[in-house]
Amino acid sequence: MARNDQVVRVLHVLRRLEAPGGATLAELAAALPPGMPKHPRTLRRDLQALEALGFPLYTERGDGQVHWKLLDGFRRIPAPAFAPTELMALLFSRQLLRPLEGTEVQASLDAALAKVQTALPPAGAAYLQQLQGVFAVGIGPHKRYRDHREMVDRLSQAIARRRTVQMRYYSASRDRTRRREADPYRLWYAGGGLYLVAHCHLRHEVRLFAVERIRSLTITDRPYQLPLNFDLEAYVRDALLVMRGRPVGVELLFDKATSAWARDRVWHPSQEATLQKDGRLRLQLRVGETPEVVGWILSFGGGVRVVSPPSLRAQVRDAAKRIVRGSADLKALG
Repeated sequence: MARNDQVVRVLHVLRRLEAPGGATLAELAAALPPGMPKHPRTLRRDLQALEALGFPLYTERGDGQVHWKLLDGFRRIPAPAFAPTELMALLFSRQLLRPLEGTEVQASLDAALAKVQTALPPAGAAYLQQLQGVFAVGIGPHKRYRDHREMVDRLSQAIARRRTVQMRYYSASRDRTRRREADPYRLWYAGGGLYLVAHCHLRHEVRLFAVERIRSLTITDRPYQLPLNFDLEAYVRDALLVMRGRPVGVELLFDKATSAWARDRVWHPSQEATLQKDGRLRLQLRVGETPEVVGWILSFGGGVRVVSPPSLRAQVRDAAKRIVRGSADLKALG
């Protein structure tokens, strides 16, 4: 069994054992997601792994069955001594994971924070409500994954077990659904969406797949080897947000009014920002030349000029013309 596979399995087993009364081997098997091995011998190895990690387990017989349990004093570990402001900060941070609502990650965090909230005195809880009236978290445009929980779980299993997947994937650019085989490397959250980073057997290269566009997915029994030199940070380095393309040096010049709010933001790790004597901002960065970059530049309206490269300047100009033509057509229809 792959090491990462057991890590995922042990987490599911531990969560089931946290329930009052413990669980039998059959109940532990039922708690595992579909596709995971559920043989009693495998489950016993998981229980042995938990004991090796220091979790105090014991067995209790009843009704002709053996129940595995966590020691009562260990099943409810005392909460760390958080300061009141730390507790409120943790609760406040829940809003940051709203895009992952419905997934196992968000459900676990909600359960943990619900317990944290009970540790606050009534006055502290009231103050938290006041705090939320002062500060608010705006996470911007994002996708919801409430309806994709099972898909996220399956992908997590495939990554942990290092198994090739077969999927039906909808390509927005081609407006069609095709069958794909891929070796899943990572789940990556960026730009308000969740993406599968995987080696595509059809394209013979690492690609990004939007999780919500995966129509169906099957985990095969075929193992794969994650390349030793694969570096997720290096793979996405040239993306402004998500899209990857031919990396180019981009130089932008913002007018004084736009520079006032553009200069204090980190748009990309490669950026170099220089404030001119006249108040204009010169921004240089190295990113993939993609439609995503064109859209980002257009978001500044007339407050920015593309200095280089000329090819990107032409793309922005053409896109702006299409917007004007589209507005004119709508006006004519109205």
